[in-house]
Amino acid sequence: MVPSRRTGRGAGTEDRAGAVPLWLLPAEIAALDRPGSRRRRTVRDWLVDLVLFVAALLVWLQLTVFPPEDADVPAWMLAIDPWVGFGACVALWWRRRFPLLLAWAMLPVLVVSFTCLGAVMVMVLTVAVHRPWRPAALVTGSYLVLSVIYTWANPAPDTPRWLEWVLLFLLYLAPLGWGMAVRARRQLVVSLRRDAERQRHEHQLRLAGARRAEREAIAREMHDVLAHRISLLSVHAGALAYRTAQAEAGAGPPLAAVEVADAVGVIRDNAHQALAELGEVLTVLRSGDPPDGTERPPPRLADLPRLVAEARTAGQRVDVAGAEVVSVADAPRPQVQRTAYRVVQEGLTNARKHAPGAAARVRLARADGDWLEVSVTNPLPARDAATIPGTGAGLAGLAERVALDGGTLDHGAADGSFRLVARLPWQA
Repeated sequence: MVPSRRTGRGAGTEDRAGAVPLWLLPAEIAALDRPGSRRRRTVRDWLVDLVLFVAALLVWLQLTVFPPEDADVPAWMLAIDPWVGFGACVALWWRRRFPLLLAWAMLPVLVVSFTCLGAVMVMVLTVAVHRPWRPAALVTGSYLVLSVIYTWANPAPDTPRWLEWVLLFLLYLAPLGWGMAVRARRQLVVSLRRDAERQRHEHQLRLAGARRAEREAIAREMHDVLAHRISLLSVHAGALAYRTAQAEAGAGPPLAAVEVADAVGVIRDNAHQALAELGEVLTVLRSGDPPDGTERPPPRLADLPRLVAEARTAGQRVDVAGAEVVSVADAPRPQVQRTAYRVVQEGLTNARKHAPGAAARVRLARADGDWLEVSVTNPLPARDAATIPGTGAGLAGLAERVALDGGTLDHGAADGSFRLVARLPWQA
């Protein structure tokens, strides 16, 4: 039984396919779709109340028209019995709001009225449905004791005593068992519904986490692809602008046509490479497949000479040592090589941004036999330099990448230098 969820207000709103409309559910279950609102009887509850009221009224009418014979009952009790029994039937309309109160109020009514038997049976059912089994059993036991005493004092003339008591027990135990079964089923439905809501909430949290991780992965990949190229473009364009300003101010010779052509060619080539790499990343992110079924191999440590050459072409001084520790026969796994490449790339990019003109030192070493240590060091600028703007998220994304490979990343300034150090497991 799945409650429906309304998408709008009004009786004409369509219910979700396969769901049970709220008006066909008990108020306890329908209230789960209306948190914070007052619990009110549904159409189904009103119909059940009407059926039980009519059933109790029919029992009252039958016992009023055909009272038990040979009952040693005072005349005054016979006179008030129909009125008291009818009042007990009318009181059933408040049974949902005050189940225990009405159940105990029926106890003295049962003492003076025999026609209230139908209303008493309905109250046994009500308490069993809306309250735990202990108060329900206590109320039913009290009714049963009074009925046994009455039956003992006024036995039926044509019915065996044992059969009369069996019928009496069934009159009370049947609605008690029925009510307890209904209560257990409703509690099961409520429990399943809450479990489903909790699982839905947890799924939404997992989905939000996956989306956040995907956004972070996209941002990290975009940063790795573009930051290096854009910094090279900025350095070349800055040098070209500086030389031009110096020539216009008479502080230096004008740029030769060959120098301008070389600088513009480098800027053009890096811009084209940046656009090509960006297009590859966007194509893979959108479709999950590389364009035309081809994919540029991920960068490895063997690509470091090309990376260093690009940095030196931009005027950056780079010193590399220790590359020989990575041999073809005993190379780290490809993912570690890619991460090591990104560490060097990020280190050189940050050096160009924050310490322009300073020399950068790249070191690779095999530490403790099982670790690849990659470090990029550059002197701190002597004064505040006009640095290339950035998001400041490069080191954070790099730390996440290193952590995914089981390594550690340290960075900071010490002894007049900024040092970026990554330790990566040589093999998985």
